[in-house]
Amino acid sequence: MARIVTLTLNPAVDVSTTTEHVEPEHKLRCTQVQRHPGGGGINVARVAHRLGASVLAVYPAGGLSGTVLGQLLDAEGVPHAALPIAGDTRESFHVHENAHARDWRFVLPGPTLAPAEWQACLREALDPCEDLLVLSGSLPPGVPMDFYAQAARAATAAGRRCVLDASGEALAAGLAAPVFLVKPSLRELAELTGHPLPDPASRLQACRALVARGATQWVALSLGAEGAMLVGADQAWFAQALTGPVASTIGAGDSLVGGLVAGIAAGATASDAFRLGMAASAAAVRTRGTALGDAAEAKQLAQEVALLPVQ
Repeated sequence: MARIVTLTLNPAVDVSTTTEHVEPEHKLRCTQVQRHPGGGGINVARVAHRLGASVLAVYPAGGLSGTVLGQLLDAEGVPHAALPIAGDTRESFHVHENAHARDWRFVLPGPTLAPAEWQACLREALDPCEDLLVLSGSLPPGVPMDFYAQAARAATAAGRRCVLDASGEALAAGLAAPVFLVKPSLRELAELTGHPLPDPASRLQACRALVARGATQWVALSLGAEGAMLVGADQAWFAQALTGPVASTIGAGDSLVGGLVAGIAAGATASDAFRLGMAASAAAVRTRGTALGDAAEAKQLAQEVALLPVQ
């Protein structure tokens, strides 16, 4: 089985709780706090590890919160490599409001990384990577906006497949280098193209344009509650989101990537890897907060994912 290395330059300790009602000025009495390791690539590693993949999560860590992050990964059994930094690892805070079934998410920017710090992270991620390198999440202050392009070029030169999940300028800059797979949301793809993408035909065309220009071999387009598309040069599928209770949408996109790369690493076909990604995302949606989904449930749900070929 191929090894998956994830690189998360802006990891976090995700703190989550619930309260009955959110309103300004008043004290909001909350339930007991839960803490989970967080950040795009770390979530991908957590999901892929649960699904049986061989993973290594690489990330910078500093301060007490950086120590806690490592302890949380140890508790889940996720292999990881923390590179020391001068700043403190950030925390993210999530509150579920019971009265209106709404999620409130407060995301901090993260510590500023010195050039030597983010360069050390890249070297660490490239050194052990046998096949798949996942670049995921926001870039913290101090990291150049073309970092993902630099990492993708280095990974490709070493014969490794690179998966990119970013947003905004970091996504656009990252696609200046070829990657194996990119996972934009519909909003992110519309921003990339500069055009609204209101229907399946326009979405397929936009994905195929990325493939045709050589930016990527595959596009996994997340459509939120609608589902997702997986588009390559000659094949494309649409998968409708599985129905079921929605406890939280946090981590759904990361779980889609986690399932995809776990399937790819195991040698599954593109369509079967897509099914596993959709199932992992559905399992995360059915789980409150930042805990992400259960592997047994994801594998069972994969049997329910129906793929429709699109042209």
